[in-house]
Amino acid sequence: MKIILFSRPSNGKPTKMFGALVRSIEKRGFDYRMDSATADWLECGEGVQVGPEHRYDSLCSALSEEAVVISYGGDGTLLSVVRAIGGRNISVLGINSGRLGFLATVASDKFDTALDALQSGAYTIEKRTLLRIEGDVQEDVVFPLAFNEFSIQRGGRGMIGIKVEIDSRTVANYWSDGAIVATPTGSTAYSLSAGGPIVAPECNCMILTPIAPHNLTMRPIVIPDNSTLRLTIDAREPQALVGIDNENFTISTGASFTITRAQEEVFLVRLQNISFYDTLKDKMMWGVDSRESKQ
Repeated sequence: MKIILFSRPSNGKPTKMFGALVRSIEKRGFDYRMDSATADWLECGEGVQVGPEHRYDSLCSALSEEAVVISYGGDGTLLSVVRAIGGRNISVLGINSGRLGFLATVASDKFDTALDALQSGAYTIEKRTLLRIEGDVQEDVVFPLAFNEFSIQRGGRGMIGIKVEIDSRTVANYWSDGAIVATPTGSTAYSLSAGGPIVAPECNCMILTPIAPHNLTMRPIVIPDNSTLRLTIDAREPQALVGIDNENFTISTGASFTITRAQEEVFLVRLQNISFYDTLKDKMMWGVDSRESKQ
């Protein structure tokens, strides 16, 4: 098995654990490569020499369908990997060295367990959906697919209006700070912070969540992912903010976007002892009764 390592080196991020990960990969005889910036960061921090045969200059050039990409960082790092993969059939394993790590589910001190699973085949591949964003998308947005969510937010002090159509039928006019269209994967991200529901990743749906709506009867709604959503912006301010996962840009009022389920998918490596519900409990303390710790 070939392993492609990707991280986002930082002066404030310790290299010791990442160095231990690389040594563990070498010990198991995996063919591996890492980006040159991370290799330099590792050499500087740990004194580990990374030869040219273990380096690549861009993630896109290193990708191949027989490889597993190990994303070492937080969920933002994994989103960068998904963008680089661009919907190809390449599996991703997230090792969390950040804070929450809801997508990167393997704790940084548990990488040996993950590598053993890769070596023995004791893992599954979980397919996750993507949203395709069409319409007034800026030309420099090279990956108009959202793994977590597509969002529209006000660009000034005033509220914005968002006309919502589902399958060519007008269903709402939100006067609010914005709106979020999330995948089941993204239901635990921005949408959850705005009051949206938690949705299991295998559900075939999209979640439409208004952000701070002026009309309190406007609540989040879950719709089938074979629907076509159309959002049109009406704002007093000349511009609004649009986000596709962690990529943001400005757009003029009057802009319109069509959101559908993409044909492309994301393939996440899941260890057999980690479920979505385990992650909810461990990462978000879901269902934990604080009174239990006092007994």
